[in-house]
Amino acid sequence: MVESKVEDIEISLLLEAVFQRYGYDFRGYARASITRRTRQCQEAGGFPRIADMIPAVLHDAGSFTLLLRHFSIPVTEMFRDPFVFQAVRTDILPLLRTWPHIKIWLAGCATGEEAYSLAIVLKEEGLYDRATLYATDLNAEALERARTGIYDLGRLRQATRSYQAAGGRGSFSEYFHANYDAGVMNESLRERIVFSSHNLATDSAFGDMHLVFCRNVLIYFNRELQSRVLGLFAECLVPGGFLCLGTKEDIQFTEARGNFEEVDRRARLFKRGIGPCVARPS
Repeated sequence: MVESKVEDIEISLLLEAVFQRYGYDFRGYARASITRRTRQCQEAGGFPRIADMIPAVLHDAGSFTLLLRHFSIPVTEMFRDPFVFQAVRTDILPLLRTWPHIKIWLAGCATGEEAYSLAIVLKEEGLYDRATLYATDLNAEALERARTGIYDLGRLRQATRSYQAAGGRGSFSEYFHANYDAGVMNESLRERIVFSSHNLATDSAFGDMHLVFCRNVLIYFNRELQSRVLGLFAECLVPGGFLCLGTKEDIQFTEARGNFEEVDRRARLFKRGIGPCVARPS
């Protein structure tokens, strides 16, 4: 019990040090998740105690990079949960078609597979050329991989079934070309995607979005940070715009629930109300 309490204090001090030194705020992340990832980083870095990580992270860029890599582990794949992309294709895009230009924010885009998946859907629905996709993440390494659009060839080939289940209208292999054991996404899919760094815990919102994708990110946040981020999304969405969350995420018990109405329970699709937003926590 004493060791657990001491460890909790050490983690709190580490998170505060990271925030004060680098501006990355992990203090609102779910404690069980951040504790597990801190322990993994401690083991990987060979630190006897978590407390020993603090001076290393403060003074050594390599130690901070190692910690950031563990705190922002990118987990994603092409057309993950195909029924979500099918619902976007059939229920959301016909409504977005009424706008002359469509702005989409993929928050927490990790290594970019979801951004390319959505780009493919937009292209097949004839909306890609008048859309801009803002794909953001706080992990610089993940973003760089997303920009290159290079993925394991075997995983891309395995994604064919998911693409078809998502309502794909052609051959998934048409959207990338093989290069030895890697697949490179077509350049045409990258033309309308802007990859940039963004920290949901501290940064402000993008403006006038028509669709926000933020899937399987909120599960790592505590309730207060979830409410802040959902409030951020409500602020940035145009009235009548849409929000897509992960299949294990919801707005029901957050302060932002008054800003949205449910569109598709299974796909976790919500519509921003036309009235003023409920103020988000500061």
